[in-house]
Amino acid sequence: MSITCCLPVVECVYCLACARWVWQRCLHSGGYDSETWGVASAEEFEPVPRLCRIILSVYEDDLENPQWAPPGGYGMEPRWVVQRRIYEDTHGHAPTYLLYVDHQHSDVVLAVRGMNMAKESDYAVLLDNKLGQRRFDGGYVHNGLLKAAEWVFDAECDVLKDLLERNPGYTLTFAGHSLGSGVVSMLALLAVHNRELLGGIDRKRIRCFAMAPARCMSLNLAVRYADVINAVILQDDFLPRTDIPLEDIFKSLFCLPCLLCGRCLIDTCIPESVMLRDPRRLYAPGRLYHIVERKPFRYEFAFIFFPERNMQVMLAISTELESGCYGQNNKILNVEFIIFIETIPDCCRCGRYPPIVRTAVPVDGRFERIVLSCNATSDHAIIWIEREAQRALDLLLESEKTMQAPAVERMSSEITVTRDHDEEQQEALRRAIMLGVADVNMPSTYGTFNENPTSEPAEASPLLSDSGRRRAVWEEWIARIFEKDESGQMVPRR
Repeated sequence: MSITCCLPVVECVYCLACARWVWQRCLHSGGYDSETWGVASAEEFEPVPRLCRIILSVYEDDLENPQWAPPGGYGMEPRWVVQRRIYEDTHGHAPTYLLYVDHQHSDVVLAVRGMNMAKESDYAVLLDNKLGQRRFDGGYVHNGLLKAAEWVFDAECDVLKDLLERNPGYTLTFAGHSLGSGVVSMLALLAVHNRELLGGIDRKRIRCFAMAPARCMSLNLAVRYADVINAVILQDDFLPRTDIPLEDIFKSLFCLPCLLCGRCLIDTCIPESVMLRDPRRLYAPGRLYHIVERKPFRYEFAFIFFPERNMQVMLAISTELESGCYGQNNKILNVEFIIFIETIPDCCRCGRYPPIVRTAVPVDGRFERIVLSCNATSDHAIIWIEREAQRALDLLLESEKTMQAPAVERMSSEITVTRDHDEEQQEALRRAIMLGVADVNMPSTYGTFNENPTSEPAEASPLLSDSGRRRAVWEEWIARIFEKDESGQMVPRR
C-alpha cells in the first residue's frame, strides 16, 4: 500500500525533472557551447569553404556538366581529378569518394561524401559499433567507420604514395561530411600510423577536415590528434552532440518520448566528470571550429539597435495600459508594433547576423548538450556549411585587409598561429590529465607522439584511480615549477 501511494509522487518528480530538462534545452543556444573560445584566423580557416566545395563535387556525375554547383561553381579543374569511386566500386564498404590534386593550393585531397539515405551499406557502416568494441592507439574508435577507412586506405595507398612522390611538398588532406567525416577522421589516424606506406610523409603534411563530424573517437585520441584533425560545426548541428548510440536512435524513432526521457535521465543523474573518465565514450574529433551565425532570443537587443522607434512603441503601449483600452487601438498596437518587430529581425531566435568562427581544443564541455532548435538538421547540410563558411572567411579576410599586413608580417602570423595551436593542444592535454581522462600521453618537446601502433588487449583499460590521478597532477605541477640543472639537481625555474 505504501509503495502504491509513492508512485504518484515519483511520477510527479520525474515529470518535473523532464520539464526542467526540456526548458533548459530550449533556452540553450548552440552559440553557448563556444562562447569562451578564441576567434579563428583567416589563414587557418581558409581551406574550409574550398574543401566543402570539393566534397559537394563528389555528388556530381560529370564535373564538366555540373548540375548542383554552388554559386561561383566548384572552383575545380576537372582534368585534375585522379579518380572517383562510386558505390559499385567500393561494394558497399565505403561511401563514394574522389581523389583530386589541387595544384593551385599544392594539395592532394581525398574527399568523401556524406551519408546516402537510400543505401543500406551506409546504414551498416554507421551502425556497426558497440561501446568499447574497437581499440586504436590506446583509445577507442567507431568500429564501422574504421573498417571503411581501412578499406579506402588499402585501395588508395599506392595511388596516394605515387601522387605525393610526383608532387613533393604537397599536403595530404582528407575531407568529408557527416558519415564521410568519420571515415576521413579514421583515415587520418591510419595515415599518421602508416606514413612509411605513403613515402615517409611528414606528420605536419597530413591534415583532415571533418565537416559536421560524427562522434567517432575517444577523448584522449581527439585531443592527441588535434594537430592533424579539424572538425567544423555549424551552430546547432545535431550530429556532434548526439552521444547516444546511433543504433538506439534508429530503434527509438518509433518512440521518440522514450528517447528523450532516457536522455533526460542521463543528463540529470550522471555528472560530466564521470562521463569524461569513461575511456569508451566517443567524441567529435580533433580541433573544433564552431561557426556561429544566429543570436539567441533576447529582447534587449531591440532596445539597443533602434532606441527612437522602440521608445515610441513603448510609450504607445504604456498609454493604452494607463487608459484601460489596451488592444483596442489597432493603429497603434497592431500596425506600429508589427513594424517594430519587422525592423529588427535579429531579435528573434532565427535571426541571422554576420558569422564568426571560434576555435579551441576543449576537453570538458565538448558539445555535450543537445540543442532543441528548428535549425538542428538544416545546420547539418553541407550546402549551408559551405555558404556560411565562405561568408565567415570573407569577413575575416576583409578585417585583415584593413590592417594591411605586409608579406613578412603574414608569415610571422602563420608561425604565431601554429605556435598558439601547439600551446593550446598542450594545455588541453594537461587539462585531460587533471580530469583523469584515461590513456592520455604528453608529447615530447619535439612535438611528436608515439606513432608506432602496438598490439592492444581486447579488454578495456581500467580507469585511473584517484591516487594515480593525484600523482599525475602533482608531477605535472612539480614540472611546471622546477627544472633539472646540469648536475641533475632540481632547481626552481627562472
